[in-house]
Amino acid sequence: MIRLIASDIDGTLLQNGATEIPEEIFQEIRRLAERGILFCPASGRQYSSLRRLFAPAADRLPFLCENGAVVFGPGSPGPVLAKTVMDRPRAEALCRDIAALPEAEVLVSGENTSYIFPKRPGMLELVRDFVGNRTVTLASPDQVPEDIVKVSAWCPGCLEETWQALSPRWGGVFRAAIAGEAWVDFTLADKGTGLTRLCAALGIGLEEVMAFGDNYNDLPMLERVGRPYIMETAAPELREKIPNRCRTVAETLRAAFLD
Repeated sequence: MIRLIASDIDGTLLQNGATEIPEEIFQEIRRLAERGILFCPASGRQYSSLRRLFAPAADRLPFLCENGAVVFGPGSPGPVLAKTVMDRPRAEALCRDIAALPEAEVLVSGENTSYIFPKRPGMLELVRDFVGNRTVTLASPDQVPEDIVKVSAWCPGCLEETWQALSPRWGGVFRAAIAGEAWVDFTLADKGTGLTRLCAALGIGLEEVMAFGDNYNDLPMLERVGRPYIMETAAPELREKIPNRCRTVAETLRAAFLD
């Protein structure tokens, strides 16, 4: 029996440049809730950004944020059910390596704030206005006033080069994942560990979870659940490991839970 639906956002619920969650997803959230099935957004995004996206239902949902590094329960705001903190000296060293790459920018994530150190125009507007994160601009990562849960490299147009530059050194220290067309994320958690801790807090077995994703950072979550689905546009590695395909999440949910 399925008791929890966990879904990635960008590339999964939001496709083809969409910026708002489709109304049909909110219809499914309500319909599933009537059956006692909980819906959980699972994203590299920040809690504030996810609450804005899911505003009509936000108080009733748990949220798996920052690629699983911070997990919030339902509420307004919900309680922090789990948080995985990075080693501070290593996180700051990673930030310096990202900043040294000419075309890459650094984003540091706290529990519910994004700290940025922009080298050129565009990043603040992207993170604050398009993504919808709560942001603070600082001069350097050592000024971040709280625990660091995620360090990201924003690298539009040079994703592969950035990955090749950073992953040999840092892939063995932190969990490294390509998280979109222009992002490489580093955490000590992933969506799989975040989901495991959420399920433990809620008393739900991983075999009772259906999950949806499309990119490499979704794979740890997809590999742990009872019923994983990938989008038809999913990354090649996911296609090799996850057989179930999905055109849209709402369509799959309607078919799986017929009235």
